[in-house]
Amino acid sequence: MLQIRNVLLRRGDRVLFDSINITIHPGHRVGVVGRNGAGKTTLFELIQGQLHPEEGDVSIPQDWRLAWLKQSTQPSTRKAIEYVIDGDHHLRRIERKLRDAETSGDNDRLADLYVEYDDAGGYHARARAGEILHGLGFAGPDFDKPHRAFSGGWQIRLNLAQTLMSPSELLLLDEPTNHLDLDATLWLERWLGRYRGTLLTIAHDRDFLDGTVNEIVHLHDTSAKTYAGNYASFELQRNAELEQQASLHRKQETERARIQRFVDRFRAKASKAKQVQSRLRALDRMPSIALLHSESPYQFSFTNPEKTSNPLVVVDDSTIGYDQMPILSNLTLRLYPKDRIGILGINGAGKTTLLRGLAGELSPMDGRIARGKHASIGYFTQQQLERLEPDATPMEKLGEIEPMLDQNARNYLGGWGFSGDDIHRSVKTFSGGEKARLVLALIATQKPAILLLDEPTNHLDVEMRQALTLALQEYEGALLLVSHDRHLLRHTVDSFWLVAKGTVANYDDDLDAYAELTKSKSARRSIPVADSAQERRRSKADARVHTQSLRQSRDQLEVDMTQLQSRLNQLTERLANSATYTSESTANIKALSEEHGQLKKKLAALEQSWLEIEERLEHSREP
Repeated sequence: MLQIRNVLLRRGDRVLFDSINITIHPGHRVGVVGRNGAGKTTLFELIQGQLHPEEGDVSIPQDWRLAWLKQSTQPSTRKAIEYVIDGDHHLRRIERKLRDAETSGDNDRLADLYVEYDDAGGYHARARAGEILHGLGFAGPDFDKPHRAFSGGWQIRLNLAQTLMSPSELLLLDEPTNHLDLDATLWLERWLGRYRGTLLTIAHDRDFLDGTVNEIVHLHDTSAKTYAGNYASFELQRNAELEQQASLHRKQETERARIQRFVDRFRAKASKAKQVQSRLRALDRMPSIALLHSESPYQFSFTNPEKTSNPLVVVDDSTIGYDQMPILSNLTLRLYPKDRIGILGINGAGKTTLLRGLAGELSPMDGRIARGKHASIGYFTQQQLERLEPDATPMEKLGEIEPMLDQNARNYLGGWGFSGDDIHRSVKTFSGGEKARLVLALIATQKPAILLLDEPTNHLDVEMRQALTLALQEYEGALLLVSHDRHLLRHTVDSFWLVAKGTVANYDDDLDAYAELTKSKSARRSIPVADSAQERRRSKADARVHTQSLRQSRDQLEVDMTQLQSRLNQLTERLANSATYTSESTANIKALSEEHGQLKKKLAALEQSWLEIEERLEHSREP
């Protein structure tokens, strides 16, 4: 088991952990929660051995392999799929040894290494990596792109894929959903459901925690406490503790006041001197029961629009895209005041493109997108975080958009979690969460008639997400929301648009139904159905004709892969047999080794082609 015993750790002059004790049993799935700065990432660094406690110790079973998600990236020329396979360090070591043995002609060593390679799943590594990449939103053509060709968020996804590829008994995931969309988040939940090791994850997504963990470690005021159950269960237990503590605090304060009244009344009377001294000693001995505060550090709202057009936005037979390449076509949409719409769709379907078109950042290629006279837009994107001037401060940015008295500005920014010296800190020192809060704070002052929010919860802690949820519930304008945070979607929107197959349509079901649809490759999304059995049969026949060549290619690939795998198994057995090296000549053994290597490469190429065809067939079955 993983044990953290009596750990004391300081960061500068601040005590972060004061004699904390945590025990994690094998196979347990643990969510680590707490306010920003409580030490969640520091706890992971202790477990990884990157930090050492001043007192106490951290122990992990010697036979446990550890894998963790790296939050930083170093651009590489490695192909994406090779970068992911690099996560299996054991497999890569065997491959290096194989190359060395082949170069030196050490046939006895080669025999042993081929067995190790097979045992390590080397022949299926590329297929495993492809499955992970596909689940995290990468398309087949992305697999062979160099790592450095991807944006920062996608490089973090590659880090996650590499981590999942790494065999482990202990898996540490720090904010794994930060750069994922909803579909990829749902896939990750299912993958973790099959993971057999011990899991520790830091996450601010309630639904993700509820779906993946059975234990919560709560870091609070230099202490750590473990709760059984998922995040919803933790909230109930924590709230009960707060209520009990508040009740005990009230009772103690009542008793203190009663004793103090007695002392004040009889202090001057000699006849009561012993009783007074006794009461004073009772006051001194009375242990202080602290009042635990559950109030959020965030208190804010979005200013409501003064006037709104009706409709706000009209989209008629419009096409939008980039560089004359259509992404979304045949768009006919209406946005009305008080509409609250969540936007669903797989990665790359065009959700962000849709928001950019509605915001006016993309002009339609065909048709029209018309905005009303009173249809001002507040648009949040992750790119806006990077556009903030590095040397600007929250006070300066607020003054540019909404000049106000100094104290009013301080109060306003305080509601968004910027207090004390934070309001004069430069943006370049901010975390991702602080930048996101600042951008949202600036949007909230502008009285927008429409809020377009594209993944606003990335980097935000649970309390900020809850405050955002409450603020959006009170907001009276129109809301369009793209988010992987299902709790936010459930509590702020009342209808959905589905972006799929190059267009946008109403989605008439709920989030739970959408989650079910993503679980199966053959799941069909909401589309108009044929009016008769005959038309349905004709539609299916057309689809079969359209994909016939793809299916034939896939079937032939499966035959070829089976034959190759059979020959590869034969060669592996021969090379693993010590008799081979006494009965065969050196030239024959070298030929067998070369054929073995060529077959491995050919099988990997066939598996890649099979994955790409399967992906195309999958998309052909979608609406």
